[in-house]
Amino acid sequence: MLVYVSREKRPGYDHNKKAGAMNALVRASAIMSNGPFILNLDCHHYVYNSQAFRDGMCFMMDSGGDRIGYVQFPHRFEGIDPPSGRYANRNTVFFDINMRALDGIMGPVCVGTGCLFRRVALYGFDPPRSKEYGGCCSCFFPKIHKIKSSVAALEESDGYGLRMADYDEGETYIFALSKKYGRSYFLVNTIPVAEFQGRPLCDNYIVKNGRPPGALTVPRDLLDADTIAEAISVISCDYENKTEWGRCVGWIYGSVTEDLVTGYRMQSRGWKSVYCVTKRDAFRGTALTNLTDRLHQVLRWSSASIEIFFSRNNALLASRRMKFLQKIAYLNLGIYPFISIFLIVYCFLPALCLFSGQFIAQELSLTFLTYLLAISLTTSTLAVLEIKWSGISLEEWWWNEQFWLIGGTSAHFIAMLQGLLKVTAGIETSFILKSMSGGNDVDDEFKWTSLIILPIVIIMVNLIAIAVGVTRTIYSEIPQWSRLLGGVIFSFWVLAHVYPCTKGLMGRERRTPAIVFLVRPPRHHDFAAVGGH
Repeated sequence: MLVYVSREKRPGYDHNKKAGAMNALVRASAIMSNGPFILNLDCHHYVYNSQAFRDGMCFMMDSGGDRIGYVQFPHRFEGIDPPSGRYANRNTVFFDINMRALDGIMGPVCVGTGCLFRRVALYGFDPPRSKEYGGCCSCFFPKIHKIKSSVAALEESDGYGLRMADYDEGETYIFALSKKYGRSYFLVNTIPVAEFQGRPLCDNYIVKNGRPPGALTVPRDLLDADTIAEAISVISCDYENKTEWGRCVGWIYGSVTEDLVTGYRMQSRGWKSVYCVTKRDAFRGTALTNLTDRLHQVLRWSSASIEIFFSRNNALLASRRMKFLQKIAYLNLGIYPFISIFLIVYCFLPALCLFSGQFIAQELSLTFLTYLLAISLTTSTLAVLEIKWSGISLEEWWWNEQFWLIGGTSAHFIAMLQGLLKVTAGIETSFILKSMSGGNDVDDEFKWTSLIILPIVIIMVNLIAIAVGVTRTIYSEIPQWSRLLGGVIFSFWVLAHVYPCTKGLMGRERRTPAIVFLVRPPRHHDFAAVGGH
């Protein structure tokens, strides 16, 4: 069954972008089909391997799989060829190294698309047997408790961590759920059925007429007019008022990266996650092939990371059900933009040496050379391991390194400033991209954005510093060629990393360099009248 849903939008109602759309689809699908699993794909992705659905469900329906909240698939892109690939569009190191490593420490993060969710995990329920796990040392010494049988536990509670004894006197079970999930009793009635359908096949639960005890009947005729009307009502603008949708239920609102926060909330409640890499790519999509578009994308991600760090979703505030190593992983996702401070110092340091005529170290002592050798060997070993584990070529690894420095000195730094301004002064800023090219090749088109200012300053300062250093040394009475050589090599190393930025500014082939558009005065024909020739 294929259903197209167009959400209602009214002035004065926040539709909450992607998170609001996903929550609307969760409710509508509960009415229409109530499938126990939900796959999320972005608009630029499509299914490349239909067997991936079965692969993901195998994890959730296997023995012990009832604690898995979502299965994340890697992102694979097509149509990325040099020179577009030099902007690290494939994110190969992240998806083939970082995500695999996270899978080894209790589960990867949710990256939004290509993710198969368990419906009841999105409903905000705790996982089964959640009391068996927890504590700051549980990732090394898990706590094992003897629990009641599944049948006895199901009879004593409602199966979702909501015990009947916790309700106020005179408050029915359905009414208690409706306060959390909205006024649709039709939707609330589907929740017990969805929970039972997602159980592992090997678990021994009492089944009465194909449903768990207490579950209500869902109409079989999905084309019934009342069913369609109910599906429309649950996606109305005012349905979420006075409910917990977007706060504790469904996709979480209030963040640019709602997918990351949603996965964090699930794992904080005790749900596990799995990284599923299929032999044939599960899903494929298109990627941005423009430097400034990529920087704007990285800015959005890093801004969200800063917001998460200064919010209640900080990993330091996570519950005891989240394992220690998971907390470290989520904490790293919140603080990585702060590394931009050290990168900027790194990029301006060689220029400072050339301007001052002094090298980084006053003398090449044995201690300095030992530290330098240790750092060089460490970074070289890390580079070799990244190439081996991710399977990328040396050239593609170098492109990743280049974009890491460009993004770190632009998008990450601006995101850090935005986050601090928003938290301390309540000031929100935005950066608008403007096309600066008249060419027809979209891949090579350069768009001006304020994000590119700092990399340009780094380029100009290092070039000027090299000229100043060479001039000083040539006209010096006692030339210090060794100091000049060290500073020049250091500056050229920085310039080699920001080369893609220089290439975008200077244009390609017979096109006008983009930098010309930034400095030339306006001409008369720039202000042609509408309808003119």
